[in-house]
Amino acid sequence: MKKPNSQNMASWILSVIFIAFVAVFSLFDQPNALAQTETQAIPAIPTQSIPAPVTSPTIWPVDSVAANVRRLLTTNECVGCNLIGAQLERANLQAANLEGANLQDAELEKANLQGTNLQTANLQGVDLSKANITGANLQGANLFDADLEGANLQGVNLQGANLQKADLQKTNLLTANIQGANLLGADLEGAAIPPGMMSNNY
Repeated sequence: MKKPNSQNMASWILSVIFIAFVAVFSLFDQPNALAQTETQAIPAIPTQSIPAPVTSPTIWPVDSVAANVRRLLTTNECVGCNLIGAQLERANLQAANLEGANLQDAELEKANLQGTNLQTANLQGVDLSKANITGANLQGANLFDADLEGANLQGVNLQGANLQKADLQKTNLLTANIQGANLLGADLEGAAIPPGMMSNNY
């Protein structure tokens, strides 16, 4: 009689240990199950569908010469623009703002530049023959090897401008401000020169 009782007792103890083990294991597993449930409850946000934020550029992009020409003719302003080799013959650029623009080798024959701001602009090799430049501001501009033959330069500010090797034939410089201008090697044949202008300046 004792042997069956001891077997029953052992079975009962094993059953209690197993139930306790299952209970403890289920308690440890509950946080993981809860976390998985919470994760599943929140819909996943796809990261690929969110576009990256667009930051504004700190410098202006360099536009093409054609785009800058259109801008100039539309707004009459193109400060610091790239206008290298631009075709602007007979263009009306009266009172335009072209300060610091790069007009190297541009075609401006017979253009109207009356009162235009070309301060510190690069006009190297530019064709300004027969152009109307009266009252324009060309202070500090680079006119090296520029063609200004027959251009109207009355009242033009050429202070500190580089006119080295420029073609100034048949131009009127009587009322122009040429103080500090570099006229070394400039062609002044037939030009009206201000009285007292030193011959070694050109």
